[in-house]
Amino acid sequence: MRSETIFGSISLDGVTVEREGRSILRDVSVEITASRIAVIGANGSGKSTFARLLNGLVLPDAGRVTVHDLDSRRDVKALRRRVGFVFSDPQSQILMPTPAEDLALSLRGSPRTEVAGRVAAALAEHGLTDRAEIPASELSGGQKQLLALASVLISEPRLIVADEPTTLLDLRNSRKISELLLALPSQVVIVTHDLDLAARCDHAVLFDAGSVIADGNPDDVVAEYRGRCG
Repeated sequence: MRSETIFGSISLDGVTVEREGRSILRDVSVEITASRIAVIGANGSGKSTFARLLNGLVLPDAGRVTVHDLDSRRDVKALRRRVGFVFSDPQSQILMPTPAEDLALSLRGSPRTEVAGRVAAALAEHGLTDRAEIPASELSGGQKQLLALASVLISEPRLIVADEPTTLLDLRNSRKISELLLALPSQVVIVTHDLDLAARCDHAVLFDAGSVIADGNPDDVVAEYRGRCG
């Protein structure tokens, strides 16, 4: 992919996050403006904590997080509007009984005359039209992840953060979600163990033991990770 388009800056300056006396991230500084950003590393390396910093789900104990010129402490409401977050388990995001209702919930505050049309368009775009009114619990795993992603995209965020969005999916649905994320017009951060997906991004960040140990060209960063894994 390797687009040269410059998007809004994602900046961490000396960020430390601690939990129960243990450092989850320690003195992390990084600045990225690429369109497709892969975040890789072993379990427990700090990837998901980094992702949650980007929309204020986690706040730093030290240092500063700035996303698209919004400070994660000072501008948290604006940041939540700017950044959409997709979890690995879609059940964490599906809050309403049916797909149509769940998408409409994401549009609360929008003009009522627009909501039905935007919901119908989102359902069609993600192949969920015939599932609009069935219980969301009856959707397949892939359909649930599509609904979770659609519920984020429908509010048109400038940045999408997807935390291991293909972990619970089979190969076909994993590829479908990956292709969808890579094709989005928004800036995208993808936390992933899929190194082939990471290599298709424009920029990669490698975490290890709470620190950034490589940052830049995905081929180089993935090679560094593979080397460390033996």
